[in-house]
Amino acid sequence: MKLDNKKTILVGFAFLAISAFWQVYDNIIPLILKYTFHIGDTLSGAIMALDNIFALIMLPIFGAWSDKVNSRRGKRTPFIFVGTVLAVIFMLLLPAAANADNLVLFAVALFATLIAMSTFRSPAVSLMPDVTPKPLRSKGNAIINLMGAIGIILSLGLIMLLVGEGDTPNYEPLFISIAVIMVISLAILLFKVDENRMVAERIAVEKEWGISDEADEDQSGDAKLSAPVRKSLIFLLMSVAFWYMAYNAVTTAFSKYATEMWGMEGGAFAGALMVASVGALISFIPVGIISSKLGRKKVILFGVLLLAASFLAVALFKTPNFAINIVFFLVGVAWASINVNSYPMVVEMCKGSDIGKFTGMYYTFSMAAQVLTPVLSGAFLEHVGYWTLFPYATVFSVIAFLTMLMVKHGDSKPMPAKSKLEAFDVDD
Repeated sequence: MKLDNKKTILVGFAFLAISAFWQVYDNIIPLILKYTFHIGDTLSGAIMALDNIFALIMLPIFGAWSDKVNSRRGKRTPFIFVGTVLAVIFMLLLPAAANADNLVLFAVALFATLIAMSTFRSPAVSLMPDVTPKPLRSKGNAIINLMGAIGIILSLGLIMLLVGEGDTPNYEPLFISIAVIMVISLAILLFKVDENRMVAERIAVEKEWGISDEADEDQSGDAKLSAPVRKSLIFLLMSVAFWYMAYNAVTTAFSKYATEMWGMEGGAFAGALMVASVGALISFIPVGIISSKLGRKKVILFGVLLLAASFLAVALFKTPNFAINIVFFLVGVAWASINVNSYPMVVEMCKGSDIGKFTGMYYTFSMAAQVLTPVLSGAFLEHVGYWTLFPYATVFSVIAFLTMLMVKHGDSKPMPAKSKLEAFDVDD
């Protein structure tokens, strides 16, 4: 059994578009709030948490809803199409509102954009496990995350190229460029991905190898999970929440941190984030391969420890220098080790008919963390000092490591041999 790389890459364009948008959102919206509309860090953190509040409510709903859809274009594609089109329309109003110094228009456009993005994130992410056999989902998720990293790098490169210096630069060219990326990605998905056919192929492969849902004793679909599996799921979801508490605090506030602590101007801060994205980009495929051999849990534990150590190291820098790039590269490696494996561990505990539901569950915890952490870390930044950002992230990374130690299920399982002779076969 081998992963269909081409199919996975095509499916990954949905995640590329999502990642490109959120990178601009996380880095540019805080700057607009602070320097265009002069909003304080605590309130800015609360506004930055809005996307996660919407996601907390809407992602489980739309994930479970898409499970029940049976259209000519599949379960997920209709949601991706409508959500992307609406998001592109509304996001283009954001820079126009900022240039006009119109806070009301900006707030309405931001609200509408976040709603639109929330309608299709769960369906988009669910596409990978929909079309990928269970034993290959860590490798598949590695490619999906690689596509996301490409979107992030494109976005950061555009920030560095198109965002000028000064308190109120014109962000319109940047948002137009991101809109173009999203539209192109959607077009590729619509014309190259036959969702229904790909799902049927995945089901046929799992039946051929004897790993269909009906044959898996750990899966219970709509029935209640067994107590040990339920305990593992709870601790895994807690871990997801804690490492997002750490990571999202940094991604949300780093542009302001770099400006206030290191004196960076314009889009210069994006350089370090781009290095982290390159580190992740390089790591995704090796991490997927290593995880299939060593197990998902071990690789996640390594990643969380490396994340904690990297964040602690960044806190020691008083001024940016070349060494900061090495540390941020390791942040990317750590995040790749975590992200490649955490989502597949969650959906490993469900039946194929419940993938959207369990995807929504995964996002419920990750988004709950991202609702809280911009507000909590923003309060520390405003009332204690910007120096607290990376110690804050370190503490939550350590907590995530401790809860992850309690997870006993959801790891990758060896693929059964189709015949006795194949038990002696090895991979090419």
